[in-house]
Amino acid sequence: MIDLYTWTTPNGRKVSILLEELGLDYCVHPVDIGSGEQMAPDFLKISPNNKIPAITDRETGLSLMESGAIMVYLAEKEGRFLPHDREGRARVMEWLMWQMGGFGPMLGQAHHFLHFNPGTSDYAEKRFGDEVRRLYRVLDTRLKDQDFVAGQYSIADMAIWPWASRYEWQRIDLAEFPNVRRWYRRILAREAVQRGYHVPKNMGEIPPG
Repeated sequence: MIDLYTWTTPNGRKVSILLEELGLDYCVHPVDIGSGEQMAPDFLKISPNNKIPAITDRETGLSLMESGAIMVYLAEKEGRFLPHDREGRARVMEWLMWQMGGFGPMLGQAHHFLHFNPGTSDYAEKRFGDEVRRLYRVLDTRLKDQDFVAGQYSIADMAIWPWASRYEWQRIDLAEFPNVRRWYRRILAREAVQRGYHVPKNMGEIPPG
């Protein structure tokens, strides 16, 4: 049994989607970051950086924060969605790190300036808007001749997709990135992804791409 501490954000959805794909039993503990629940002392014992998601593995007693670390841990433990061969593993890790280091942080800034606070800074809107489009072009190029970012469906796709699912917040029209759009819809069609998206609560229709 996995205890999952999460909220309705792309980073939270990465882990709930993986848990659904793995078919693991897990107990959801909503952490409402809008009301400051991430600062609760009990949560800080599990996630010292006061961020979601976090997990506790009841079988091993291990608690982990940071979505990428959690995904690697679960994939390695279950032997799925992270290849065992050196090259395959390296390729998944390459694109997982791309998401953790660029796609997520830059899209997060775009959400702040383009979606939640439009008009506060023309400079920031252009800077992050341009970077978001550059990153989508990188992803579109990567997906030109393959169905998934690392060759086969993996934790890299599960990490990237929830951020792409907020394309409207980023002022992105997926029609301009046909390879991303094809990939986005292929993953959206997976039942585990649809279930994981609505953890810890149903948020209505998932953007169709």
